[in-house]
Amino acid sequence: MQKLVLAYSGGLDTSYCAIYLSKELGYEVHAITVNTGGFNDEDIKGIEKRALELGVSSYTCVNAVESYYDSCVKYLIYGNVLKNHTYPLSVSAERTIQAQEIANYANQINADAIAHGSTGAGNDQVRFDVIFHILCPQIDIITPIRDLKLSREAEIAYLKANGVDMDFEKAAYSVNKGLWGTSVGGKETLTSHQNLPEEAFTNQLQKSINDQQDIALHFKKGELIGVNNKEFSHPTQAIQYLETLAAPFAIGRDIHVGDTIVGIKGRVGFEAAAALITIKAHHLLEKHTLSKFQLQVKTQLAENYGTWLHEALFLDPVMRDMEAFLNASQNTVNGTVFVTLKPYRFILNGISSPNDLMASKYGSYGEMNLAWSGDDVKGYSKIVSNSLKIYHQINQSY
Repeated sequence: MQKLVLAYSGGLDTSYCAIYLSKELGYEVHAITVNTGGFNDEDIKGIEKRALELGVSSYTCVNAVESYYDSCVKYLIYGNVLKNHTYPLSVSAERTIQAQEIANYANQINADAIAHGSTGAGNDQVRFDVIFHILCPQIDIITPIRDLKLSREAEIAYLKANGVDMDFEKAAYSVNKGLWGTSVGGKETLTSHQNLPEEAFTNQLQKSINDQQDIALHFKKGELIGVNNKEFSHPTQAIQYLETLAAPFAIGRDIHVGDTIVGIKGRVGFEAAAALITIKAHHLLEKHTLSKFQLQVKTQLAENYGTWLHEALFLDPVMRDMEAFLNASQNTVNGTVFVTLKPYRFILNGISSPNDLMASKYGSYGEMNLAWSGDDVKGYSKIVSNSLKIYHQINQSY
């Protein structure tokens, strides 16, 4: 029997693949889950149990939470990356890191084939395939859901026919949970006008409408290292702790609309309380601690970084070049951001930083200048306007 490595999450698509690949295609299936923050120990035990019940030959789980942050999420924070000004690239980032771990595992066990449960209409198929083509080009890629053009209803019918008992009502929504947020897809996101129902989300509103909570986020060189004077050994722990505080407020829910890699428009729901609060708080701190042109150039680079990550180009060397710039830009991004959590939203109240460039000894905006005179400003304005004055005098008729 040929060895096949299956990217396995325990959901509908990969459960179908586990049975189909062994029973119908005759592969020796070795399932692997790459945990990027969506599963706890109990979850992993349940996923392993289900995989073995479905007939896989072996099951492996790789804990990639910290490496996921160190290699990718950190730069999404540094760049304040929100795709189309909305989406924190929760799944885009995860799939790239997961694919690398799966490819490495396939090489380790000398697999003949590698499989994932992506459909033929989304972005994930490209993200997996591109990484596999680069890191294990000698291995065949098998994609049953894509190749057979299966609907979720057809997958459910197949699993039922093979005696599989799972929560098929829950399977009506495709949910992917990780460190940097949870994506939610369903029949509503296939339309242009429907919103996701409350039950589609994993974080349920638990606070009354009058409740609010003040928190303090502590950053060092651009990284979230503490919350409410509680420091953590790794930023992933701070992010996870922030999620426990903010998730009960149902903060961070939205629907992202964007252009897929394969050329069609797509919608996906998401909830990403910790991700959105961290990015917005970090950006506010940068406004106080970076120069005008640092902010401008970094915004341009970050837009490209997020786009190319989304487009499955994470392994292009230009990404490492941009990461070097983003790293260098964070030396002075230190301090505390004060945030108020409210039902469905949050408020950024302000910052405290030893690197705050809004120093009153140089002047107060709209009030008083202490480091220059009015005549200095008059002379500066005259010089700055000179080239434009010449242009408009010569081209009055245009």
